[in-house]
Amino acid sequence: MTSNRPIAAIVLAAGKGTRMKSDLHKVLHPIASRPMLMHLMASVDALAPAKKVVIVGDKADQLEAALAGSADLAVQDPQLGTGHAVQQAEGALAGFDGDVLILYGDVPFVPTATMASMIDRLNASDAPAVVVLAFEPADAQQYGRVITDGDRVTKMVEHKDATEAERAVRLCNSGLMAAKSKDLFALLARVTADNAAKEFYLVDIVNIANADGRHSAVVITDPFDVAGINSRAELAAMEGEWQVRRRARAMADGASLIAPDTVWFAWDTELGRDVLIEPNVFFGPGVTVADGVRIRANSHIEGASIGAGCEIGPFARLRPGTVLEEKAKIGNFVETKKAHLGKGAKANHLTYLGDATIGAGANIGAGTITCNYDGYFKYQTVIGANAFIGSNSALVAPVKIGRDAIVAAGSAVTRDVADGELRLVRGEQLVKPGWADRFHDAMRKKKAAEKK
Repeated sequence: MTSNRPIAAIVLAAGKGTRMKSDLHKVLHPIASRPMLMHLMASVDALAPAKKVVIVGDKADQLEAALAGSADLAVQDPQLGTGHAVQQAEGALAGFDGDVLILYGDVPFVPTATMASMIDRLNASDAPAVVVLAFEPADAQQYGRVITDGDRVTKMVEHKDATEAERAVRLCNSGLMAAKSKDLFALLARVTADNAAKEFYLVDIVNIANADGRHSAVVITDPFDVAGINSRAELAAMEGEWQVRRRARAMADGASLIAPDTVWFAWDTELGRDVLIEPNVFFGPGVTVADGVRIRANSHIEGASIGAGCEIGPFARLRPGTVLEEKAKIGNFVETKKAHLGKGAKANHLTYLGDATIGAGANIGAGTITCNYDGYFKYQTVIGANAFIGSNSALVAPVKIGRDAIVAAGSAVTRDVADGELRLVRGEQLVKPGWADRFHDAMRKKKAAEKK
C-alpha cells in the first residue's frame, strides 16, 4: 500500500439475519472454527487502522462481547438501508481525516491486499471520489450492477431498479467501498430514499459524485473474496469452499492428505512438511503440527502442539493443552487433555491422560486412566522418564510416578511411587484347586433333575 494516510474501517453488522433462524448473531456464526466477523476484523487489523467502527442493531450485546473493546460501536435504529447504516459512524469518526473502508460483517474473506488496493486506487493521481469493489459472478442473480467506462464507474444501480440492459451487465456490486472521510459523509447527507425499497442506498453516493462532475473508480476481485452469507446453507457452502482452498494450500506446502475432502482444518491450523494425514481427521482451533507427523484416520485434534515425528491415532482425541514432544505416540482410542508427553513417550491404546506430565520414553499401558477430578478440583499426575504403567491401571491424582518405576497391571495407585520402584496394588488371589470342576458337576446334576 502506497498511501500513508490514516485508515478507518466501518463494518456493517446491524441486520437481523432472519434467514439464519438463530439466537446467535449472524456474523458470529463460525467458519473454520472462527466467527465470520473475526475473520474480517483480522484482515482489517493487518492494515493497522486508526479507527474501527462496527454498526450494530439486533443482538448488539453479542457483538459487544465478541469485539471486547477492539472497535467502537454505533447503533442503527431504525434500519433504513446501507447508506443510513454508514451514516451512523459519523459521530465515532468525528475529527478523523483519512481514508474510510466500508465493509460488511457477513462478507468475511476480503483479503487485506484487496483492501489495500482499494485505498491505493482512492489515492491515485486522478483522485476518484469513491472506489467501488466489484466482481463477476457466474450467476449475477439479484446483485446490483456496476456500469463502467474503463475502470471508471458511470452508474451504480440496484437490481430491482435496473433496466434489462443494465441487468445484462455481469460486473456486480459487492457493497464494499472506499472514500475519503471528508467526501463520504457529505455525499451520504445528500442520499434520498427515492427508490423501490424506500431505503437510503449507499451506492447512490457514486451517482451523486458523478452528477457533481466527479468520477468514481472500480477495483475488481474474485467472487470468493466478497461472498456474503445470509443463511445456514450459504454458511455451509462457504465453509466448504474455504476448506477446499485450505486443503490445496496444505498439499502445496508439503503435507499429504490421503482423502482431502475428509480433512477439516481450523482457521489457524499450522502444518509442517511431510505431514501425512489419513481420512476423516478434524482440526479444531489452536493446533500446530511439526514435520514428519503421521495423523491416522478418524482423529479429532484441538488446542494441541504436536512435535516432529509423532504418530497420532487412529481414533485419537487430543484436547486443548496437549503437548507431544518429538516422536511421542498417541494410539487408537486414546484421549488427552492438558497432557504433556516427553520425547518418545507413548500411549498406544484405550487410555485417558488428563492434567498429566509424562516423561521421555515412558510407556502407558492399555486402559490406563489418570483420575484427575474429584468433582470439585483438578489434580496433576506426574510420570517420570522411562516409567512403565501396566494395563488397566488407575493413577489417582495428585500422584507422582518416579523415573524407571513400574506400576503393575491392574493397580490403583493413590500414593507416590519412587524412582525404580515396583508398585503392585491388587487383591490377593485365592486359589481353590478342583473347585470349578465340582461346581460344574453339581450344577449339571441339578439341571438334569429339574427336567425329570
